[in-house]
Amino acid sequence: MVDDGTRKALSGIPLLKTKAGPRDKELWVQRLKEEYQALIKYVQNNKASDMDWFRLESNKEGTKWFGKCWYMHNLHKYEFDVEFDIPITYPTTSPEIALPELDGKTAKMYRGGKICLTDHFKPLWARNVPKFGIAHAMALGLAPWLAVEVPDLIEKGVISYQEKGSS
Repeated sequence: MVDDGTRKALSGIPLLKTKAGPRDKELWVQRLKEEYQALIKYVQNNKASDMDWFRLESNKEGTKWFGKCWYMHNLHKYEFDVEFDIPITYPTTSPEIALPELDGKTAKMYRGGKICLTDHFKPLWARNVPKFGIAHAMALGLAPWLAVEVPDLIEKGVISYQEKGSS
């Protein structure tokens, strides 16, 4: 089910240990440290292999995340806002990643621009609680979704390339 590139990327992301969500106060602080360490390592690995494709930051509490993700297609960079909230039942429940500007442009998306991860990603996440975190959601959730959906949306003319600085 997982290709060699994904397997390699995944093997470079540290597994998390602390099973804690936003309600768990002190344990949540420890979990957030693990999340940041895993994200930093994943981004470093991506940059080292010339596969850099997202930037994320969070609010002070680590409960709201936002940033940019991009997908290269035919030497054009398609950039999208990305956002998600950490569910109260995290890490048992995975985050619902949203690309608001693509809301309603594909059937593989829920209201609000939340990408569909039900069939493939959520069962994998459930088997790996609490070891998987945000970096894993990006690698195994958003990355494959972008790889399938963006070229399809371009092909159908639903999205088109925009030069930097043009509106």
